Amino acid sequence: MIELEGTRWLLPQAEDMAGSIRQQVRLLAPFDPIVWDRRRFALFWGWDYRLEAYTPPEKRQFGYYALPVLWADQVIGWANLKQNAGRLDAQLGHAQTIKRQANFEQALGVELERFARFLELEGVGKVEMA
Repeated sequence: MIELEGTRWLLPQAEDMAGSIRQQVRLLAPFDPIVWDRRRFALFWGWDYRLEAYTPPEKRQFGYYALPVLWADQVIGWANLKQNAGRLDAQLGHAQTIKRQANFEQALGVELERFARFLELEGVGKVEMA
């Protein structure tokens, strides 16, 4: 159980928060249960995320279809992905300054390759990090 600002959140009994997930990066869909409850998201990770597909371009903060970036047990920012000449390009932004562990870039590369395979692209192209 986790308690934040007077609200209790239950974790599955078998959940191992210190397990192998610590070495993984995951790009989350805006409609993932971790993300869609905006109040809970802000309570857990200290920043406001919202899907901006219907927001006018000049008012967007994250991007048209930005995907939250989960690193270990923290959602540290967002990624905008584009297909470019058969490859997956990624532009990442960070919501907060955190100490990235040395293997973050490697784990990010694994996740981007996974996305590229799913989309049947040739691989990963340009990756920009803010």
